[in-house]
Amino acid sequence: MATTVTTTSSNPAADIYAAINVTRESATSTEDIQNRFLTMLTAQLKNQDPTAPMDSAEMTSQLAQISTVDGIERLNKTLQTLVNDSQSAQGLQAAALVGHGVLVPGNAMTVINGGGGFGYELAGPADEVTATIKDANGLVIRTLQMGSAESGIQLVPWDGKSDSGAQVADGQYSVSVAAKRGSAAVSASVLSAQVVSGVLKTGTTMSVEAGGAVYALDEIKGIV
Repeated sequence: MATTVTTTSSNPAADIYAAINVTRESATSTEDIQNRFLTMLTAQLKNQDPTAPMDSAEMTSQLAQISTVDGIERLNKTLQTLVNDSQSAQGLQAAALVGHGVLVPGNAMTVINGGGGFGYELAGPADEVTATIKDANGLVIRTLQMGSAESGIQLVPWDGKSDSGAQVADGQYSVSVAAKRGSAAVSASVLSAQVVSGVLKTGTTMSVEAGGAVYALDEIKGIV
C-alpha cells in the first residue's frame, strides 16, 4: 500500500526558515529566544515526514536547554537585585557614620582640648605593649606602658600629658606601638581615631571621608 505524505505548505523548508527568522531582529531576551525556538519547533513538527518523525529525545533535550537558559537569566536578575539591595544598605550604613569617630589604619592622632586617643590591633596576645607618642617634629613626648593585651583591637585614650606631666598643645601627633610575648615580637598595627565627615560612592563602591583621607567601609576597624 502506498503511503501519502501531506504537508501544509508547498515549501516546508521556506516555512522553517521563516519561523527561524520571524523574531531574529527582535530577539533581545530569553523570552524572545524561547518564542523563536517554539515557533521554529512548531514549523518543524507541522512539516515533518510521518515516516521519519523527529527524535523526541533530541526535542526534549532542546527544550531542557531553553529552560536552563531561562533559569540562569532569572538567577542573574535575582543576584543583581541582591547586589543592588546590598549597595543600598551599605550607603545607609555609611551615611549613619557621619559625625561619628571611627578607627582606621594610620598612625596620626589629633589632640583637641588637651586630650586624644588612638587604637591598635594585635595579631596575637602579648605580655607587654608599649606606645610611643611623638610630636610633629618627631620628638618623643610620651611613652605609654600598657601591660598585657589580648589579640584583636584595643582603644587607648590619652590625657594629653607628656612624660614630665605637662599638658601638650592641641595639634597633630603620631603614634607607634610595639608588642612582645616573652622574647618574641607580636605584630601590632596602629589605628587612627578620626571623625567621619562625608560619604563617597565610586561606581558600586562605598567609602567614607575621615581626617582628610578616604577609606573603604571594610577598612573601618571600629566605631568610637
